[in-house]
Amino acid sequence: MTQRSYRHNHYVPEWYQRRFLAPDQHELHYLDLKPEPFSVNGRTIKPPSYWRRGVKYCFAQDDLYTTTFNGIVNTEIEQFFFGDIDNNAPKAFDFWSRYDHSNLDHAAFSIFLTYISLQRLRTPRGLAWLRRILGSMPRSRTLIELQRLQRLFCATWSDAVWQIVDAAASPRKFIISDNPVTFYNRDCFPNAKSCRYPFDPDVRQAGTQTIFPISPEKLLIFTNLTWARNPYQSATKMGPNPKLLRNTVFYYLNIQVGRQLSEEEVLEINFIIKRRADRYIAAAEKEWLYPERRVRCDHWRRLGDGYLLMPDPRHVRMGGEITVGYDGGGYDHFSEYGHKPWEPGYKDARREQREGDALRRFQAEWSAMYGPDYRGLTEGFGRKKDNTSVPANIHASYLKEDEAYRAKPGERARRRLLRRP
Repeated sequence: MTQRSYRHNHYVPEWYQRRFLAPDQHELHYLDLKPEPFSVNGRTIKPPSYWRRGVKYCFAQDDLYTTTFNGIVNTEIEQFFFGDIDNNAPKAFDFWSRYDHSNLDHAAFSIFLTYISLQRLRTPRGLAWLRRILGSMPRSRTLIELQRLQRLFCATWSDAVWQIVDAAASPRKFIISDNPVTFYNRDCFPNAKSCRYPFDPDVRQAGTQTIFPISPEKLLIFTNLTWARNPYQSATKMGPNPKLLRNTVFYYLNIQVGRQLSEEEVLEINFIIKRRADRYIAAAEKEWLYPERRVRCDHWRRLGDGYLLMPDPRHVRMGGEITVGYDGGGYDHFSEYGHKPWEPGYKDARREQREGDALRRFQAEWSAMYGPDYRGLTEGFGRKKDNTSVPANIHASYLKEDEAYRAKPGERARRRLLRRP
């Protein structure tokens, strides 16, 4: 490849875009949300907002990663840094798109999570955000910081509850955008000051959830553990451990798989992706680009009755401290939020009491809303889970507990407040 070819930079890689093409399809349906008028001979021309384009021409910008030193053009960031991770990531994506708890691949986990964190930063929006939070600096310096901070979000996501949800039963599939790693916080509306370009809801806020399409039919959702346990708290409150760059331990057994999305749920997720896009979205079918035309409810806070992206809380547990032993005889401890024993927050009895009470309430409310069938399953490696429903006696106890909560003074008003417009 020539140096010129490395100056046409895809901030959403071509290989990732190809995952969203139908068989024998060579072009994506591509929508410009903010087409820019231009002048020709004194006449203002408004370009079309819709095209069919090959992946070579989608989500790309010339010289986005090109640097210049003393007049010498350098394309090594595109050629070697992004080239390396883009060569390794497809295999990891294949592993996670088929993940069902039957096997384990540590390399696929590390590559996959690093890729998602870097994808969040490598877009024009991500680079603009880096410049804003790191202070004014030359573009070349921002690209150096990008490489240093490539795993910025990995610890936060490792401590979260993972869901891999499935759109196979829906006639509509997932779309992609120029902001493909999307942050959703139900209390941070798209036009709010805190969400205006280049900002998004803070991933460390309790109620911020991350959505990332793996393929047209598979989507990964990260839900902060504190939010999965207690969705009644302020969604904009910082989580128990807001430190980003730190060590932590990931627990595979808590991944929820098998949730089948309805068409309405796919529409609502695509609506979120489109609203958080900067300028471009793409899909295998043209009609998928307009989810707002068919979505039942477009109120930001009420999508999916307020619980669209939530994992099934009946698979969420209290506790979660992990001890790691090493070959040399040493060991390490981590709380469920990634705290080390000497750090504040490692043990917090008041937080545990508060979250435990909220989780029991949430489990009861969920069971009353959705019935005994699980909406996601967790299981041990190599062990098939036969039952997909809450045992009848436990489900009955959930319903009884839900009735008790409803009978409490102010509980009906609180539930209306939770879902108010």
